[in-house]
Amino acid sequence: MAELHSIAEVSAAFGLSVPALRYYEGCGLIAPTARRGRVRYYDREALERLALVQLWHVDGMIPVSGTAAVLASERVAERTALLHAQRDGMLARARRLEHAAAVLTHMLLCSRDRPLDCPTTRAHISARVDAALTGKELADGFLPTRPESPQPGDSQPDGPAA
Repeated sequence: MAELHSIAEVSAAFGLSVPALRYYEGCGLIAPTARRGRVRYYDREALERLALVQLWHVDGMIPVSGTAAVLASERVAERTALLHAQRDGMLARARRLEHAAAVLTHMLLCSRDRPLDCPTTRAHISARVDAALTGKELADGFLPTRPESPQPGDSQPDGPAA
């Protein structure tokens, strides 16, 4: 007879809460092997299925609905198409995050007291307003990671005086 593990044991072993395991079950991602009273039990095959769910959902960062679709795919071509769509969306989000980090880095390094006194920020704001008024898309990657060199009369960031 196969060794069975209670839902509490599986929860602890896999770093998931019991409600998360029940949620996965409700979504059709996993199924208990047996029940004794109200306690669910899982065999090795069920644990491997859970590890596969974690591969797609946790490691691959695929939403539960996408994970269910990948698990339900019966052909490699279908699975590949699903994974391409997930990866492409993730890469697009990563590009947006890189742009956001560049914007914040610029603003952190800019020594101007007022953001609109910075030529780079001013140009970006002007381009954003023009794009909004003309219905055109704002170009990506506008802000550099390093701000303009401080100009005479600009305030300097806090720190030791030279």
